[in-house]
Amino acid sequence: MRNYLEMAATPANLALQSERGSLGLYDTTEPGPAELTDDEIDHLSRLDTFFMATVNEVGWPYVQHRGGAAGFVTVIGPTTIGWVERTGNRQYLGTGNIRANGRVALIFVDTLQRTRLKLFGEATFHESPDPDLLERLGGTTLRNDGAITVDVVATSWNCPKFITPRVPVADVEATVRSLEQRIAELEAENARLRSE
Repeated sequence: MRNYLEMAATPANLALQSERGSLGLYDTTEPGPAELTDDEIDHLSRLDTFFMATVNEVGWPYVQHRGGAAGFVTVIGPTTIGWVERTGNRQYLGTGNIRANGRVALIFVDTLQRTRLKLFGEATFHESPDPDLLERLGGTTLRNDGAITVDVVATSWNCPKFITPRVPVADVEATVRSLEQRIAELEAENARLRSE
C-alpha cells in the first residue's frame, strides 16, 4: 500500500522530528504496493477487534472500538475492506462522522503475535446495505445497523514495542481442558498401577 507517512507526516510533525533528531530516519515518499499485501489481508481477516478514528464537523476526533467474531472484517477487494455495523449504544457518533467526512484511521492490534497494522482510508456508511454487500460481509444473519466499507489508501506496520502479549480466553480454556483431561488419564493410570 502507499506509504503511510507520506500522508501522516505534516510540517509540524517534521519540525518536531527535526528538533528531536529523528528527521530522515523514515522515507516519507517511498511508494509501496498499490494493493493490500497477503500479510495485511491475513492480519485483517483473523482479528476480532480494532479501533477506528473519525473526525466530526467541528474538528474533534472520535475513537471507538469495533469488535465481532474473528474475521468479521472482510477484505472485499484489492484495496477495500468492510464490516457489518452491529447495533450498539445508538449514538451513531462514528457513523455520523463518516457521513460528514469519510476519512478514517484504523488500527488493528494482534496482542498475541505483537503485530500492529495502521490504515488510512475513505469510509462509506451504508445505512441500508444491499443484500449482495451484506452477504459478502457475512452479515446476512446478524441484526445490523448498516455496514461500512473502507477504500484503503495507506497502510503501515507499526513496531511491536509496548504491545503486551495477551492470550484469548478461548485459547486458554482449550489448553486447560486438554491438560485437565490428560491429568485425569494419568491419575486413572496411576490408580490402576497402584492397585496392581
